[in-house]
Amino acid sequence: MFTARPADQQVERVLARAMTAARTAAIAGVALAGGAALALAFEERREAQAPAAAIAPAPRVPESRAEIALSFAPVARAAQPAVVNIFTARVVRDRFRMDGFFAFHLNQPRVENSLGSGVIIDPKGFIITNAHVVRGADEILVALADRREFPARVVFADARLDLALLKVDPGDRPLPALAIGDSDRAEVGDLVLAIGNPLGVGQTVTQGIVSATARTGLGISDTQFFLQTDAAINQGNSGGALVNLRGELIGVNTAILTAGRDGGNIGLGFAVPSNMVKVFLAAARTGKLVTAWLGVGGEPVSSETAAAAGLDRPGGVLVSEVTPGSPAARAGLRPGDIILALDGKEVSDPAMLRYRIATSELGSEARLSVLRDGRVLTLGVPLAPPPETPPRNLTTLPRGTILGGITIANLSPALAQELGAGLPERGVVVVDVPADAPARVTGFPQPGDVIEAIDRQPVRTTEDVRRRTAEPAARTELLLSRSGQRALCIFQAPRSWGCRTA
Repeated sequence: MFTARPADQQVERVLARAMTAARTAAIAGVALAGGAALALAFEERREAQAPAAAIAPAPRVPESRAEIALSFAPVARAAQPAVVNIFTARVVRDRFRMDGFFAFHLNQPRVENSLGSGVIIDPKGFIITNAHVVRGADEILVALADRREFPARVVFADARLDLALLKVDPGDRPLPALAIGDSDRAEVGDLVLAIGNPLGVGQTVTQGIVSATARTGLGISDTQFFLQTDAAINQGNSGGALVNLRGELIGVNTAILTAGRDGGNIGLGFAVPSNMVKVFLAAARTGKLVTAWLGVGGEPVSSETAAAAGLDRPGGVLVSEVTPGSPAARAGLRPGDIILALDGKEVSDPAMLRYRIATSELGSEARLSVLRDGRVLTLGVPLAPPPETPPRNLTTLPRGTILGGITIANLSPALAQELGAGLPERGVVVVDVPADAPARVTGFPQPGDVIEAIDRQPVRTTEDVRRRTAEPAARTELLLSRSGQRALCIFQAPRSWGCRTA
């Protein structure tokens, strides 16, 4: 929550006026929702019993083609009360402006408003939404379908998954909540409903099908794994519910692809799968997202590799590297193996393998189906958290060189997972480039870049980088990698630089 200090009384008044306007819009918007509130059970991961207040009769699902053709109203009526509108306000303080006579004036604070959607997943007032919906918000207002309104606070958020958990105080009256379903059960062609507040018009239900169940490579978030639907999703739907015909939450609507700048729906909407939401909610209990570590590097299986291995089509992950001492190494996985499935679930590419591992329970043992020398083997792999080996050793480089002022760290499996962005598990990563660092002007390196070599000498640790940049140089060469692409950057004192693909 935004708390105004005595010196910010004017800001408080501006924010109050903005949120009053948002409240008015919320009342008008949710009035369109209709329907009676129906509380559903929120089944937390590994907990067999939900709070008694959340238990209610399951929604009646259409049982025949005739009923489906007639109406989706039973499912919508059951799910709508648990979907909320979210209004946020952020105070922007542009401190000074200069008029034509070179006089400086203190600017008035202004408020930026935004809107989105969310889903109540616990009658006690816990709400799931997208992290980008509430990012930077000074005040958050949640409006229910029954016109009740609550201020909300962020309990936990993770930008890598683009998910946030909010909390409101409903008092003694429990809130309607959606049960979380198993997104791995969703199949292409399943009928689904998308519920949210598109373009601020008020709560809206749209209908479509699951278009794809393992959409990757979209650049939306580090999970790179989404349910795709053609149910109409527009701006303001972010954080809303993707619901199956059992009335279960199977995805959190997150992004759309558009054909132009207008940002309208063209039938390509994407939702974070509910099984990843469960992982996020488990992480919220500890305040840190940690998922299982396998310790392998791999690549998609090409047509040529599939034919040579005796597969009738490309699919799986060709193991290119196994980290010594990792769970994969202890299980006996070898370079050249092809991973076909995990716990009986197909693995078609590295992105799907990362998803399967991330949604598996820490401390359990996974069964990998592996093709080796024409035979399919089953290997038991213990799912352990990633180690921080070597220690990150955060280091800020001394001023006086092109890299002066930037902060670097040793990569490890733990830090690579923490930073996300598909980083390798070894090497030196750039963590921060402050505004006054010389490298900030050139744009290279950036946070998340991996420094592979300096002046054509490989670097493996932060100490290597510190030693090779200890003295100013008239010319410096950096070999960097970003998202798997390499660039060779040459810096020539005092102000000449350039980069090319390496």
